[in-house]
Amino acid sequence: MEGYQEKPVWFVLLSVVLSAGVGMVVGSGVGALLGSMIYQGDHNFFQAIQNSSGENLSTPLLVMQGVVSLFSFLLFPFLTLRIFRNGQSNYFIKKPFFLFSIPMVLGLVLMFTIADSVVIEWNQNIKFPEFLKAFEDWARLKEDELAALTKMFTDFHSPVEFITAIIVVGVLAGICEEFLFRGIIQNEFYRGTKNIHVAIWASAFLFSAIHVQFFGFVPRMLLGALFGYLYYWSGNIAVPMFAHFTNNSFSVVMIYLRQLGVIDIDIDSPDAAPWPAAIFSALLGAALLYYFKLFFDKKRTQPDGQ
Repeated sequence: MEGYQEKPVWFVLLSVVLSAGVGMVVGSGVGALLGSMIYQGDHNFFQAIQNSSGENLSTPLLVMQGVVSLFSFLLFPFLTLRIFRNGQSNYFIKKPFFLFSIPMVLGLVLMFTIADSVVIEWNQNIKFPEFLKAFEDWARLKEDELAALTKMFTDFHSPVEFITAIIVVGVLAGICEEFLFRGIIQNEFYRGTKNIHVAIWASAFLFSAIHVQFFGFVPRMLLGALFGYLYYWSGNIAVPMFAHFTNNSFSVVMIYLRQLGVIDIDIDSPDAAPWPAAIFSALLGAALLYYFKLFFDKKRTQPDGQ
């Protein structure tokens, strides 16, 4: 990675983060413009969003979200990275993608979702001391605002809206967020610290912080750490991208099936799974993760990837 390593880690990270911020501003403007153009409701588009009212908001909001993801997490960071990377083709992909990863990731994400529900319930019910009440009130308000926004763009009225959500929430978020947080930030922290665990957990911390949801901070950080270890062990950014896609798409599918009346499970509920199910899922998930690591440790000793 000559040429790329000439730039200090702090300089690369700062440049990428600043470019992501610029991308978010530009993407928000472009996304809002496109969203307003395709909005077909009876009210003013921006007033409908502000008041959380009006129909036909799902697709315009999803388009906005998709454009913001593309600009802030992928396009602008990628253009910035090109300045420093000098065409290093193996920066994100050091090993081939093995089909073994697909069933393993599916099982891991499912087990993690069930086990993590215990952490979600705990995090949702955190109480702050009195001197931090102002922060708690602010954090609860942000949580409510984001929950209302999420409800608007997951209020599906047609299969087209559902498919659009899979593309934006599953595909685009999985690709764009993993490109930035695992592909760039985790790699840079590793380059700077020479400690993969520090790199994984630091990038997972930032991954959770960017969502500005304190009462979901810990479970999302654990999810980011899972993605980080999958990336490090597999050596291929496509693996955490697929895991991220699986996690997000599973939630979208569950929401849609509940709206159709097919199931009665509320995936957005903060209630934990029954303890026997959570413990079993945690143990099975740990076993799958260990086997995943063993598989790729063996592959790492085989330069041809066979």
